Amino acid sequence: MSELYDQLTDRLRAAGDWLAPLGLRLLLAHEFFTAGMNKFRVGSEAPGWFVNQEFAFPFGMLSANLNWMMVTWTEIVAGLALALGLFTRFFAVTLLVVTTVAIAAVHWPADWDSLGQLWQGYSVSRVMEDGEFRGNFRIPFLFLAMLLPLAFMGGGKLSLDQLLLVFTQRSDLIHDRVQDALAFALAALLLALISVYLIPSWGLVLFVLGALLLLRAWMVRSAR
Repeated sequence: MSELYDQLTDRLRAAGDWLAPLGLRLLLAHEFFTAGMNKFRVGSEAPGWFVNQEFAFPFGMLSANLNWMMVTWTEIVAGLALALGLFTRFFAVTLLVVTTVAIAAVHWPADWDSLGQLWQGYSVSRVMEDGEFRGNFRIPFLFLAMLLPLAFMGGGKLSLDQLLLVFTQRSDLIHDRVQDALAFALAALLLALISVYLIPSWGLVLFVLGALLLLRAWMVRSAR
């Protein structure tokens, strides 16, 4: 019985390499491309609600109009790229940054006393308690969760990325994923990039963990 189960799950995993990333790509492509086109229709001048936002470093050093133009074209181009599965990891990481900065600037509560209170912001609408804004980061959090698999695993076999590997004679890069210190280091650093804007202490811990894993990977490679 267990052997039959293992055979079925192995086939599901093989099919998932083709189909699972495609669904994520198409849904995210629609959401970000539509958001970018809506901003494009507004024009090159940032609207008042956008101008009044305080963006995290280094975006806070740029003008509101430049930030508006950057996010507009990033969402449009990245949306198209995800639909095609072209440079999927690059654009997934780019959209992770865009989404995280948006959460920090717009959807994150200005202050909170506990994780339980912070979690009240996991809502679609603005949650008010004692006159305080408790956040509305539910939808962008779902976007983060959908982007992470694409950043880690790519666009899947139904993508232009896959064709590029074949046409550029780099099919040797198509292999089973290896779980090692370097892989976990990159994962920790990617998660740190998200966390540092929202809960800086968590981001710092993840950066340190990623650096230690990178050091371990270097030591293992040097010892060979």
